[in-house]
Amino acid sequence: MIGRRKDDHVRLALEQQRTNSGRNQFDEVSFVHHALAGIDRADVSLATTFAGISWQVPLYINAMTGGSTKTGIINRDLAIAARETGVPLASGSMSAYFKDPDCAATFSVLRTENPDGFVLANVNANATTEQAQRAVDLLRADALQIHVNTVQETVMPEGDRSFSGWLGQIEKIAAASDVPVIVKEVGFGLSRETVLTLRNLGVRVADLGGRGGTDFARIENDRRGPADYAYLHGWGLSTAACLLDAQDAGIPVLASGGVRSPLDAARALALGASGVGVSGGFLRTLLDGGVEALTALISAWLDQLTALLTMLGARTPAELTRCDLTVHGDLRTFCIDRGIALGPLAQRSRTVHAPAT
Repeated sequence: MIGRRKDDHVRLALEQQRTNSGRNQFDEVSFVHHALAGIDRADVSLATTFAGISWQVPLYINAMTGGSTKTGIINRDLAIAARETGVPLASGSMSAYFKDPDCAATFSVLRTENPDGFVLANVNANATTEQAQRAVDLLRADALQIHVNTVQETVMPEGDRSFSGWLGQIEKIAAASDVPVIVKEVGFGLSRETVLTLRNLGVRVADLGGRGGTDFARIENDRRGPADYAYLHGWGLSTAACLLDAQDAGIPVLASGGVRSPLDAARALALGASGVGVSGGFLRTLLDGGVEALTALISAWLDQLTALLTMLGARTPAELTRCDLTVHGDLRTFCIDRGIALGPLAQRSRTVHAPAT
């Protein structure tokens, strides 16, 4: 049953990728062009460090799947692409492994094919500390993701209906874990208030997982049959909105959800993300063209991201937060309503390059 659901998720996610309009609120974030800002490409490094974690690049393959024969093959190919490009890689939810240990290999292949890479295990917020440790041990994981997904669970026919215990479980897992704990949304976004709560629970990093990519409310509604939750399609906060909302929240944030291009990745980094995760677009490339196509795409993204940093005058991903940005459209309205000051965002380079007095 779980394996069939995992296969359904992949099929329906791919259908969304093929029919998506292609627009989201990253389109409402623009860099202010400074014609003399460029630097030498040789001086640019894509390395990023946050919460004691060091990555060679700020791009990662975010949580997708596992738990069935078909999804095990997908995980194998994702791991090969991660190994060949050096990007970190997150497992899909490992709940299926806890219910059926026989599917362990569909997850452990992430480490088998990528023995020296950075791998993240993934559990839900109902997991016990023992289950969380089992997930980390199976993958010899470098970090642990806990996913939160009340909207998906609500629409999912067989989903959870009790959420009040999540805070306590997250706190217990964070306290017991010997690897960094990252809490991530699955596509509905983390508000500033939620990020502050996670910080107080001892979580090291928040993966904002905003609206704009795969819509799991739509996926689960498509699985329901006659019951119709179509009014929840598009629910949540966009990734760009989450990044603006979470400024100075006190813990590092990662950006995932609706990242379509190296430009979106640069936008996310400039808005304060320490790393940028991609799922749906990479899945489509893998299923359409195979592991070679995905490896080529990730390599191209890394090359182009380096080029964008060079053009923008940022020697590291962190230095993109010195670049000037303007915000417009509905995203600007969101910021006004939330009391987020946008003027300083558009004038950051003046502080960096201000003449000495």
